[in-house]
Amino acid sequence: MVTDDVRQIRDSRVLAAMSHPLRLRLLDLLKLDGPATASVLADRTASAVGNISHHLKVLSAAGLVEEAPELARDRRERWWRRPSRALSWSTSDFVGDPVGDAAEVLSLDRQASLSRSWLSALETEPAEWRDAWFTNETWARLSAAEVMELSTRVLALFAEYTDRPAPDDSVERRPVFLFARGFPAEP
Repeated sequence: MVTDDVRQIRDSRVLAAMSHPLRLRLLDLLKLDGPATASVLADRTASAVGNISHHLKVLSAAGLVEEAPELARDRRERWWRRPSRALSWSTSDFVGDPVGDAAEVLSLDRQASLSRSWLSALETEPAEWRDAWFTNETWARLSAAEVMELSTRVLALFAEYTDRPAPDDSVERRPVFLFARGFPAEP
């Protein structure tokens, strides 16, 4: 289902298609940089073009990417794009499904890996980027409804930044990975 250009993933096969590290990277690149060819994506990921083509076919079969034939200069060139701005899924839709469990573990591992990569490169970053990054954690006593409200507000805030066109003001803008989690736990 696509709502407000957010595709809600409720099919285990679609979730399985996107739950692969390279395919997630391809989806990220197509979101950040827009349509691209397999060759461009291969260069960006340091992968073989044939490997990228295979993964694009898997994503296409799941409806997660689509061809953009209007961008091709000739019949040999194939451009790919994301048909929706965002993908969303909930583990509650996949209770008892090992695909949902594996997707959540992959997501958590990815978040931790990207965080570790940033921290390991922190010393070499310009001061403005070292000063700009943030991490935050806190505890609150909330009801399930309040957690859902918080989630909606956080996603809306993220959307303010991710859905806007980049201003043309010659300020350096780099890809920034944003994530948030909220769940019951004990200190």
